[in-house]
Amino acid sequence: MSFSGLNADEARAFAARWLPAWTGNDPGLLVSFYSVDAFYADPAIPGGVRGREALLGYFSKLLARNPCWVWTHRGSIPIEDGILNKWHASIPVADRTIDVDGVCTVQLRDGLIYCTEVYFDRSELLAALKPR
Repeated sequence: MSFSGLNADEARAFAARWLPAWTGNDPGLLVSFYSVDAFYADPAIPGGVRGREALLGYFSKLLARNPCWVWTHRGSIPIEDGILNKWHASIPVADRTIDVDGVCTVQLRDGLIYCTEVYFDRSELLAALKPR
């Protein structure tokens, strides 16, 4: 039986390069971690988007709305072709910061992400975004 998931050291090294690209407003840098045919889904787009061009469009809007959020690697579990990445995000919203924990699958081919599916409870974030 062959298993090609990332071990703990490989996962930490990859996360150390990839997660900082989520902070700031550089969608070109972020999309450079993804393959041309990548699939990405999160709670805002459960049907996902496919392809680097579609990802660039989605990431451009997402990062523009959240230029100061910070993502932190909290650990990982090996899965086929990658990891189940455990993460923490600190998201500034209006006059406070929302702290969110979640997971995402990160599957790699030739060093690039070909599939990511993100899972977290976004109810506190959505409540904070509602006009008061």
